[in-house]
Amino acid sequence: MTVEPGVRWFKSARSTGAKECVEIAFLVGGVGVRDSKNPGGPALVFPPADWDRFTTAVAAGRFDH
Repeated sequence: MTVEPGVRWFKSARSTGAKECVEIAFLVGGVGVRDSKNPGGPALVFPPADWDRFTTAVAAGRFDH
């Protein structure tokens, strides 16, 4: 899936201004994820159900070390 031009990308409100962040965008049919250091580079696009499962797992602490 190609990311549409003019999409609004944003970082987490918890981002501290560091340059090592990811940005997300809500797209028609999915959620885009890209590297904030390379905004013109490639983006990953996930179906809404996969994004929901991922954010639920993050909130549950499943990726905490």
